[in-house]
Amino acid sequence: MATLSVFNFITLNGYFAAPDGDTSWHRHGEEEAQYSKDSLASNNILIFGRVTYEHMVAFWPTDQAKQIMPDVAAGMNEAEKIVFSRTLESSDWENTRVVSGGMEAEIKRLKTGSKDMTILGSGSIVTQLSDAGLVDTYEIMIDPVALGDGKQMLRGIKRTLNLELVSTRTFKSGVVLLRYRLAKH
Repeated sequence: MATLSVFNFITLNGYFAAPDGDTSWHRHGEEEAQYSKDSLASNNILIFGRVTYEHMVAFWPTDQAKQIMPDVAAGMNEAEKIVFSRTLESSDWENTRVVSGGMEAEIKRLKTGSKDMTILGSGSIVTQLSDAGLVDTYEIMIDPVALGDGKQMLRGIKRTLNLELVSTRTFKSGVVLLRYRLAKH
């Protein structure tokens, strides 16, 4: 059975993006790039909401991305990707499928398969799928930065998530990676 994990980076005060969606505050050095490259090697299906997808497609298929982070760009472009959106009708990004409705049902269907999935960013679908009890693990990179305001991860969640810490990692940049899974009762 496949699993669904969340990967997100947040500020010290819990924002995954500035109010305008900006994430340029994230410290993505060589170690973090290597971690991204290694994570993409797992060949998970990448899951996005429309807003995060638009940020990703604006960068990863570009020549700039291929020059700055060639291995990560290759992994992002080659990965199987699903975008959940009620407004987006199609995608030109290779290996991308747009699903317009039935997100929970589609994730449940995919979980019966053998290919794991990772949600990258995508605040609202993280909340929705967490509320539905469909997220198995959370990988959170905490940057040593605080913003005055922003978009909170898991904003508006309706259920309590009891999590247990699985692992930690500290990068030279000061970024800390925390990996949690749902606690077994």
